[in-house]
Amino acid sequence: MKKILLTFLIGLFSISFVCAQESADVVMSKALTQAKKEKKKVLLIFHASWCGWCKKMDKNLQKPEVEPYFNSNFVTTHLTLMESPNRKNLENEGGEKVLKKYGGSEDQGIPFWVIINANGEMEENSLDEKKENIGCPSAPEEVESFIKKLAKTTKLKKDELEKIKTAFAAKN
Repeated sequence: MKKILLTFLIGLFSISFVCAQESADVVMSKALTQAKKEKKKVLLIFHASWCGWCKKMDKNLQKPEVEPYFNSNFVTTHLTLMESPNRKNLENEGGEKVLKKYGGSEDQGIPFWVIINANGEMEENSLDEKKENIGCPSAPEEVESFIKKLAKTTKLKKDELEKIKTAFAAKN
C-alpha cells in the first residue's frame, strides 16, 4: 500500500512539474490586479530560458542603483515563450497571443517588453521609431529610446532617468 501511495504521489508531482507554468491570462490578471492596487504600471517582459539578452535585461533592472525606480513605478512580470522543444513546459500558454496583442511578433526577437497601464492598455513597447525591437537596450540609440519611453510613461525625475541610462549603457 505504501508503494502505491508513493508511486501516486511521485506521479502527481511529476505532472504538476511538467505543467507548472501559469497561463498568460493568469499571469496578466495577477499583474494588472497588483498594478491597480499599488497604483503602478506593468512592465511585461517576454523572454526565454536560453536568451542571454533577456537575462541581461533582468540583471540591468535589478542593479541596486536603479531597481528602486523600477519597483516604485512598475509591477514587473514575465511571460515565457519561444523555448526549445525539450523545454516547452516552461512556456506560459497563450504567451504568443499576448505578444501579438501588444505589437510584438516572434520574428522580432526577445526580450520584447511592454509598458501597460493598470487597465491593460499598452502605453509603450520595445519597438523603436523604425519598428525594430530594441530588446535589452545597450547601444546608445537603444538606451535613448528606452529612456524616452520611460520619461513618457512614468514620473521618473531627470536624475533618475540619467542613472537608468548609465546602468543600461554600462558594458558589463
